[in-house]
Amino acid sequence: MRCPFCASEETQVKDSRPTEENTSIRRRRVCPDCGGRFTTFERVQLRELTVLKRSGRKVPFTREKLQHSVEVALRKRPVDAERIDRMISGIVRQLESSGETEIHSAEIGSLVMEALRGLDAVGYVRFASVYRDFREASDFQGVLGELARDVTRDMGDVPQAGTAVPAAVAEGEMPGSAHHDQAVAERKR
Repeated sequence: MRCPFCASEETQVKDSRPTEENTSIRRRRVCPDCGGRFTTFERVQLRELTVLKRSGRKVPFTREKLQHSVEVALRKRPVDAERIDRMISGIVRQLESSGETEIHSAEIGSLVMEALRGLDAVGYVRFASVYRDFREASDFQGVLGELARDVTRDMGDVPQAGTAVPAAVAEGEMPGSAHHDQAVAERKR
């Protein structure tokens, strides 16, 4: 493994251990030339995937680009990095196990949207604004309306016409969140 600090070809592994989900191996490395220390992760890759862009271009799929997109959507949000990593791993597993070697970018975007919807509503809206190419405030209102309908459907309530966003949305009780699931269970009692 090449040292990211001095580009030396010789680095030594000082520690190896599996991650908590046993989906990758974390290795601590040191460079004998400059003394730099860094961490690498080793993951299983079932197959090489190619992303088919809207323009028709084909580019290699990279987990890092997917992770970066999700991290941008979740920037400054109270979502644990481990949950983000599990979400990314789940999406990658879905793509790799689909049997296809060429994946349309729209399919990847849909999987990310679905996962973010259950993870964090703000991250979902941020990602949707880029993925769906929002141009006006009404685009945001449409997505917020979808989220509000999901919340009220999950709670068994039917909103009245002209009603503001349900209190559950304002309180952060989004579908799939632990807070939401607990609130729904309490309301059913």
